[in-house]
Amino acid sequence: MSTVDVEVDGTVRLGQFLKLAGAVDSGGQAREVLQAGEVTVNSEPEDRRGRQLSDGDVVALGEGSWRVLVN
Repeated sequence: MSTVDVEVDGTVRLGQFLKLAGAVDSGGQAREVLQAGEVTVNSEPEDRRGRQLSDGDVVALGEGSWRVLVN
């Protein structure tokens, strides 16, 4: 599985990032996958939509993996 870099301006919350990365189509879908325990941040399970992500964090869902690049 290759990791895709996703550039963001400033800070971003996990729920927003999942939408920006194209991992989910909506905030509701983000909530569902987070509640189901399907998302990891830096290989650790995460269920908080509002978690602030930092430059270099790696978010994974299913077969997808995305790295946060803060501008």
